[in-house]
Amino acid sequence: MKNLSSAPSSDTLSRAMQSLEKHTPMMQQYLRIKADHPDTLVFYRMGDFYEVFFGDAEKCSRLLGITLTQRGSTNGEPVKMAGVPFHSVDQYLAKLVKLGESVAICEQIGDPAASKGPVERKVVRVVTPGTLTDSDLLPEKSERPLLAICSINDRKRITLGLAWLSMASGALTLMELTESPQSLYERLTQELERISPAEILVGGQEEFEALQNLHATAVPAWHFEPVHGEKALREQLGVATLDGYGAQGLSSALGAAGALLRYAQSTQGRGLQHVRNVRVESENEYIGLDGATRRNLELTECLRAQDEQASGATLFSLLDHCRTAMGSRLLRHWLHHPPRAQDIAASRHAAITALLRADVCAGLQTTLAAVPDIERITTRIALFSARPRDLAGMRSGLQQLESLRAYVSLGAANAGAALLKALHNELATPFDCLDLLERSISLEPAAMVRDGGVIARGFDEELDELRALSENAGQFLLDLETRERARTGIANLRVEYNKVHGFYIEVTHGQTDKVPDDYRRRQTLKNAERYITPELKAFEDKALSAQERALAREKHLYEKLLDNLGRYIDALQANARAVAQLDVLAALAFHAAQSNWVAPKLVKEPLLQIEQGRHPVVERHIERFIANDCMLNADRKLLLITGPNMGGKSTYMRQVALIALLAYVGSFVPAASAVIGPIDRIFTRIGAADDLAGGRSTFMVEMTEAAAILNGASENSLVLMDEIGRGTSTFDGLALAWAIARHLIETTRSYTLFATHYFELTQLPQTLPAAANVHLSAVEHKDSIVFLHAVQPGPASQSYGLQVAQLAGVPAQVIRAARKHLAVLETHSLQATPQFDLFSAAPASAPDDIPEDEHEVIQALDKLDPDSLTPRDALDELYRLKQLLKK
Repeated sequence: MKNLSSAPSSDTLSRAMQSLEKHTPMMQQYLRIKADHPDTLVFYRMGDFYEVFFGDAEKCSRLLGITLTQRGSTNGEPVKMAGVPFHSVDQYLAKLVKLGESVAICEQIGDPAASKGPVERKVVRVVTPGTLTDSDLLPEKSERPLLAICSINDRKRITLGLAWLSMASGALTLMELTESPQSLYERLTQELERISPAEILVGGQEEFEALQNLHATAVPAWHFEPVHGEKALREQLGVATLDGYGAQGLSSALGAAGALLRYAQSTQGRGLQHVRNVRVESENEYIGLDGATRRNLELTECLRAQDEQASGATLFSLLDHCRTAMGSRLLRHWLHHPPRAQDIAASRHAAITALLRADVCAGLQTTLAAVPDIERITTRIALFSARPRDLAGMRSGLQQLESLRAYVSLGAANAGAALLKALHNELATPFDCLDLLERSISLEPAAMVRDGGVIARGFDEELDELRALSENAGQFLLDLETRERARTGIANLRVEYNKVHGFYIEVTHGQTDKVPDDYRRRQTLKNAERYITPELKAFEDKALSAQERALAREKHLYEKLLDNLGRYIDALQANARAVAQLDVLAALAFHAAQSNWVAPKLVKEPLLQIEQGRHPVVERHIERFIANDCMLNADRKLLLITGPNMGGKSTYMRQVALIALLAYVGSFVPAASAVIGPIDRIFTRIGAADDLAGGRSTFMVEMTEAAAILNGASENSLVLMDEIGRGTSTFDGLALAWAIARHLIETTRSYTLFATHYFELTQLPQTLPAAANVHLSAVEHKDSIVFLHAVQPGPASQSYGLQVAQLAGVPAQVIRAARKHLAVLETHSLQATPQFDLFSAAPASAPDDIPEDEHEVIQALDKLDPDSLTPRDALDELYRLKQLLKK
């Protein structure tokens, strides 16, 4: 954890501060600034470079691979330093932030010409992993939120408050978690996996196990005071009460929000005027997906992440036909946040249906491709960090809104397309803002304001005049020379310039008697006199500094423009949200039409009925995918899935979960039809992996995930269990698998897909009617096997383990030895399925089998009241019970 309150270099800095007078003036300035940012790399602007000194220089040299040098000395010690060019600083910042470092940008704010000592400098912003807004530093298709955690323990309960802010969009969200301590921190882990923060703020030395391997920053504990947090949030939103946002009374969440806002403002060096709203999330708002489920379903990350060929085999990469970056980010958010409320998903289904019926997807996507990242540009406008090309992009994006509205209106004409009608209203063009951008910004502005050529001609009269002076000085002098020759009658009069005397009119000695009265002598030469006139002097004052003054004027106008654009932030954010939603809906509609997906039907009854379902990702990577049905309802809660390895059991289970998830995301689904009831959580226990760093074996990881499912699943949960119990001995694993399956049927009553190689479990439906057997079919041909991948009723006949091993390339002699040993094992088996007795015996429910003398001991134990016994009495009772056993 990165701790701001106890910097490793604080002692060194303290000693340096105590002897400041021994350092050079510039180094004194640097040390004062560094003392305010002891844990942060300080990029100290010197001319065209950002320099780092001492320990920062050594660290940057190591992390960035830049040269470490020693220049001069201060306080008798050589100064270690390194530097990066100011014009390419972003690439170095991106690398440092990726490594988890924070960087304070210290700029020259004084005038070097007017400074007697070091030029005045100050830290204008601090770049941290969670407060990025620059496009060069941010991933285009994902968010990098900043999150704060506040814990309040009032003895009766522990409440965790979460507040997270996407600095690049201005979206602020609050949430509170209140459960038992153990489940509370498990829930915190799940929420952190869902939110995926780039940086986490915690108070003082407080640490949570869930924060391991995450970038955590410690800030003073008093920053988390709920009273101060509520006040800060009200001031940020400009309201007198938070009741309208549903945030009143959320003490721990408000404490987290206060710390978050304070930290974010300090890093930006200004207010957060783009944070205009706050959203309170409830614990039950979205379908629960823990980290294991997100990974196993490969929503946005492939399980084989190190395999470059597999990097595109995720649900997100499959569906991301979005034409804007903000659309891609929203699609990613939807996949990780499927709402439980069926009406939200249904409105999206209706919108996709309307777009397909109106046949506007192609036109929409072509128009959307011309829209830049309005969301992040709006943030940079609010933070005064927008660059000229950002504004040019914003202008072109706003120019597309009317075309987008025209397409949306065609779709909104369909009945039931309420979402499209709402988007049509939110896409209204802010014409005043667009007019300002069209008048003020050049068609192709320079990359930076300092380069000039940003403000359009005709926008500012003074700037146009300065530019004309700079660009047309030669022509002005020729015109002046012609006029003065005509006025004076001096044919050889010349208007010239040199660096020493500036502009002048030169007249030979023989013509000086013709010089007008308004000429003032500037210099006498051997053969000529040089003069200046009021008009030439005025031109000189303008021309000599015209370019410099034009750049200064342009910078002033640009800053004023950003300030004026601030009044349109609400409208621009509404436009950005509407464009992002429209982009996602168009992408989902495009994919549905391209892949023959259908609209699912969401119902209130407990039901999961899929006809001819397909795995959305796998079907795109193989020539022919075998579609399969799935039927679960109130009377049929668990499918026991058997079949050979590689037969398709895991694919079948995953496709059912993905179809259910897609339906609630609001997408069409890969099936002939799908009718799905309420779902509150999706759990998966698939695959085998250990956790060596956490000291957990493969089996321990498996049991931990199983425990989370058994403790958290409800009758509306969808559970995928793949080969549970295989990591221990046969009988232990079989017993655990049987007990877990029975618990899921009788206690949690979850929708369950239970894949297993324990054929003994296929007897469960005989005693538990809510369970049913299905299997993935395969056909043997000589010594090989052909997988049919079709789900059929009933249990499988065998696992075909040796045939799969042969396909995997296991040496032939090993396969032959295995066949011989298998024959021996089958010969010596006392019965065809010797482990069935595990289920026929029911020791817990057969007390009559207990010997009579043990009954006496049990009765004696039952009569004991441990709470009323003294230690001596308890010891006596123990001896008495032992005597009873001896009889």
